[in-house]
Amino acid sequence: MGELTTLPNIAEKLEKQLVDVGITTIEQLKETGSREAWLRILAKDSSACIMRLSSLEGAIQGVRWHYLDDDTKKSLRAFYKEHKG
Repeated sequence: MGELTTLPNIAEKLEKQLVDVGITTIEQLKETGSREAWLRILAKDSSACIMRLSSLEGAIQGVRWHYLDDDTKKSLRAFYKEHKG
């Protein structure tokens, strides 16, 4: 396990997906942002879901995805629908 798994919501599988799309550090994840990181993962794995997007955002904010504020959840859902239909 690398440093990304020290963040909330990031287990080994998601860390591997992040590494596979060129995101290997916490700083890179923060700079890339949850949406762009998720889009990169989606390009390689069509099963990328709203939970994965929410997990990435929560990791960046330092909270479990369940505790994201309502506006953030709404924004993530809209982004997900736009890209996943």
